[in-house]
Amino acid sequence: MCGIAGFVGPSDRTLLERMVSSLTHRGPDDVGYWSAARVSLGMRRLSIVDLAGGQQPVFNEDHTVAVCFNGEIYNHPALRAELTERGHRFRSDHSDTEVIVHLYEEHGDDFAQHLNGMFAIALWDLRAERLLLVRDRAGIKPLYFAILPRGRLVFGSEPKALLVHPDVSREPDFAALHHYFSLKNVPAPRSAFRAISQLGPGELLTLRDGRAERRRWWTPRFGQPDAPLPADAPQRLLALLEDSVRLQMQSDVPFGAYLSGGVDSSAVVALMSRLGPERVKTFTLTYADDDLENKDADRRFAREIAARFNTDHHEREIHHRDLVPAIEGVVEAFDEPFSGVISTYFLTDLIADHVKVALSGDGADELFGSYAPHRLALPICMRDQPAGSTPSAAERAELAQLSIDSALANRLAAAGDAAAARMAFALNDEAAKLALYSPVMVAAVAGVSTEDLIRGRMAESGTRDPVNRMLHLDFETLLPDQVLPFVDRLSMAHSVEVRPPFLDHRLIEFANALPGSAKIGPGRTKHVLKQALRGVLPDAVLDRPKEGFLMPVNHWLARYHEGWVRSVLAPERLRRHGLLRPEVVTALVDEFHQSPHNRAGDRLWNLLMFQLWWERYIDG
Repeated sequence: MCGIAGFVGPSDRTLLERMVSSLTHRGPDDVGYWSAARVSLGMRRLSIVDLAGGQQPVFNEDHTVAVCFNGEIYNHPALRAELTERGHRFRSDHSDTEVIVHLYEEHGDDFAQHLNGMFAIALWDLRAERLLLVRDRAGIKPLYFAILPRGRLVFGSEPKALLVHPDVSREPDFAALHHYFSLKNVPAPRSAFRAISQLGPGELLTLRDGRAERRRWWTPRFGQPDAPLPADAPQRLLALLEDSVRLQMQSDVPFGAYLSGGVDSSAVVALMSRLGPERVKTFTLTYADDDLENKDADRRFAREIAARFNTDHHEREIHHRDLVPAIEGVVEAFDEPFSGVISTYFLTDLIADHVKVALSGDGADELFGSYAPHRLALPICMRDQPAGSTPSAAERAELAQLSIDSALANRLAAAGDAAAARMAFALNDEAAKLALYSPVMVAAVAGVSTEDLIRGRMAESGTRDPVNRMLHLDFETLLPDQVLPFVDRLSMAHSVEVRPPFLDHRLIEFANALPGSAKIGPGRTKHVLKQALRGVLPDAVLDRPKEGFLMPVNHWLARYHEGWVRSVLAPERLRRHGLLRPEVVTALVDEFHQSPHNRAGDRLWNLLMFQLWWERYIDG
């Protein structure tokens, strides 16, 4: 695990060192630099595999290919054996990074097809004077870049590394901010900065002779509603998950696991306990407040799983007083406005005291169906069918078992097409955002529509299956733009690597090919996954209601932090950028504190994180 940074253009060692230094939190153990006539590569290393011989950048035999790399390649032992048989010579004992340069020699730009792992890779081919940037299939590891005049390019694991470069502007991207106020995050390929872009999941960029080209090297494929469901689907799924956990337990340093008490993290812990000779170290976030019933259930289920599998269990209890002092660190971790989940920041602070690597259950929700848009996909589709058509008996039975709120489903269906219905789940729709904006912001985002962004992504799904269409949307947006960033940034802020076994590409491809009916139904979420785990986990865990890895931020803001909220969103502070209408924001603050509810709290949290980001990165 590392932080990588570099640029194509005239050599500047001081600049390279400053860019790389900004990523020290991603790799406090080691540093590496290399420059040639037209390129400079650098990295900070968190030493996990081949502690003595895994320094970067790494080269092939004749030093004509150089690589710096962030992530882990789980199948590197098998790849090393194959490449050795083909005549490649390795300098390191078992560095996973060194496999990459030899794979490139064998397969050219298609080398990533052979990798099982999470990765952001920068490769320089000296013979061709060509830069190659590659991001893993699911977008687990981040990679940002900026294209500059005169054929130059700057890249880095986080925007902060690019912002060190004097030619990378901090000018905000107002279209990206417009999407943030609906989605809680900035969607790729944009960033919050107009000059900086994100490489997308499964995407590759080449730069040669000053010309940059981007393309997808891997694209998810989803099953149709009539796709066959293998009779042994649960058994095959469990075998894939178990093998993924086995591969991701490879480490030369101690490792552990997140444990929320839900199905996904509990499954990972159960399989780790089955596969490993030592007790698994597990980590849970708990809360001091005595009026958070759902969070107390998390603690109870986590303790039951820890006891059942005899783990070395650790808990971090946090209090409402812990929230505000940590916010500055959260804002700095992202470099962009972000108002999603931040629990990982607090739990990883504990994990860092014990291990460098932790496995998690991330990705299962987006593969197997869990969120409200997944549960409502079929009912919305059924209500949106042409006049005269009727649902099949099987569809009617499934709908009845889902216990869907019919009023909500009807409201969503009335919104228009599937994209408009999905927009109903957004934090703010287009009208709500325009009511919030000042005339300056309205003009800055003229013609930009988050609903159109969603509609365009949904059109790419290639499946008629309503559930799979929603899962495709989340796999391409929510997962890489919000879920995986909060895991990556908030864990790396404490120099801890997180590995998600559910996002092994073999498991992804198997799950995606299944029909939506295997995921949502009959009457429950993650149906096929829970079938696979029956007997692995207690029935009480498999059958408990979904409870996200969420902190009670809204509860704390309403009950304990009104003064801080009013201070951050004070009219005089909002007027400094002039993008929001102070009277509308103040009315929202008043509404929330007079009658707290989730919707208002989520919108306030969104505005708070935007304001703090703007003051630090734009005004600052």
